[in-house]
Amino acid sequence: MEDIIEVENLTKKFGHFTAVDNVSFKVKKGEIFGFLGPNGAGKSTTIRMLTTLLRPTSGRARIAGYDLEAQQDQVRRYIGLVAEKIILYDRLTADENLQFFGRLNNLKPAVIKERSDRWLRRLGMEEWRNHQVGTYSTGMKQRINVVRALLTEPDILFLDEPTLGLDPQTSRLIRDFIAEVNETGATVILTTHDMHEAETLSDRVAIIDCGKIITLDTTENLKKMVKNISNPTFEDVFLTLTGNTVRDIASSRITSTSRMWHGRPTNRVR
Repeated sequence: MEDIIEVENLTKKFGHFTAVDNVSFKVKKGEIFGFLGPNGAGKSTTIRMLTTLLRPTSGRARIAGYDLEAQQDQVRRYIGLVAEKIILYDRLTADENLQFFGRLNNLKPAVIKERSDRWLRRLGMEEWRNHQVGTYSTGMKQRINVVRALLTEPDILFLDEPTLGLDPQTSRLIRDFIAEVNETGATVILTTHDMHEAETLSDRVAIIDCGKIITLDTTENLKKMVKNISNPTFEDVFLTLTGNTVRDIASSRITSTSRMWHGRPTNRVR
């Protein structure tokens, strides 16, 4: 199976702080690739670099065969992003949001409607499409957020904690939907703190800590690394490799400003 993402010695520094330190890995086309780590480990910074929201300090990466820095416009045509923050406008309805973001991605209205109809129906949001997004629950907003990211039918879908703060029913719905999207051929890169989610969805998992990849393998092989527990859970694997110390982060080291990228409000590091 060919590699659709190739990362080599990718590094990101903010002043004297190294958030991502010489990270290298490859993602195979069509797999669900779990990307896990404690708070502040470098997960989201890595995702922001791979989705062109941050420029690496050093290193290189290729996405769908295109150079991450030299060919950003080409990279963006192949990727979709469900960020940890919901990217929607509360005063617009779901339909208006989807038409807005679809047109920013140069999609024709008929194409936007066909794709919106399909995904809204599957995610149980069809009857709410003409309601303002500001009236939605968090789970409802996230379902529309997922549809927004899928409008371009990307080859590679980045999901940064897609079930964070959601109830079990909505979390299950979104997990099942992720698996269905993957079955259509899309490659999925998933960050999550839900160890059950990571284990059930991922073909392979990379664990990052203190900015470095400490392991990368299938969940079954990773479980074999835990020698002192019979029938270890994936949480046991994670804690064995990263420790039990709580990672408190007082505030972000990054000062950012809002901008628009590829039809999406995003953050740019200064």
